[in-house]
Amino acid sequence: VYDRLPYTPFTRIATLSPEIAAQTLTVGSAGKNFYCTGWLVGYLIGPANLIRYVAAAHTRICFSSVSPLQEAAAVGFERAEELGFWEQSRKEMQGKVERFCAVFDELGLPVIFSPPPFPSLPSYLSRKKRLNTHSKIKQYSKPEGGYFVLANFARVNLPDDYDFPPHVAERPRDYKLSWFLIMELGVAAIPPTEFYTKENMWMAEDWLRFAVCKEDDVLEGAKERLRGLRKYMR
Repeated sequence: VYDRLPYTPFTRIATLSPEIAAQTLTVGSAGKNFYCTGWLVGYLIGPANLIRYVAAAHTRICFSSVSPLQEAAAVGFERAEELGFWEQSRKEMQGKVERFCAVFDELGLPVIFSPPPFPSLPSYLSRKKRLNTHSKIKQYSKPEGGYFVLANFARVNLPDDYDFPPHVAERPRDYKLSWFLIMELGVAAIPPTEFYTKENMWMAEDWLRFAVCKEDDVLEGAKERLRGLRKYMR
């Protein structure tokens, strides 16, 4: 869904061969591409014999979409190229990634290139051993597209006596990190384990996901608040 925001070359799966194209549905999002996710307008490209099944399921999910917003999205796709919107968006968003990630350099979290190599460190290992291993890897991502950055917060030491509410205390560490950042620093982040099956959550429990599609003054404010993590870092 971020096909108009790539920072590196990529190959569309459906273009690999006619055989693969016949089994591929390409999902697109006008909401992501035009920064209007509340519109909930997307599209599919693929063989009619596959799309008809999605269309059948779609009527059970949202029944219908807002027609004027579909029209607006269509006009946007028609005019974006001639107005240079895609190139402007790429440059702007790459700049925001660089601007925001500067605070991770300040905090001593070296760079990696996405996707982040979630280390194979089973949850039964001690925190000290896992931390020592984490210290040998890179700690935040430079995305190859889109506007999300992942950062590893293994070095952040959450206070042992911190009063997490029960619905947070029972969740993996990334949920606790997210709660802590919101309550203590005023910065919101997404806990990645929400996207993992239960048996694989340990892979992402030290990571947080940040959205950089914000005004620059908002990003600068978030960076200033994140500098408050220094007193909690090992």
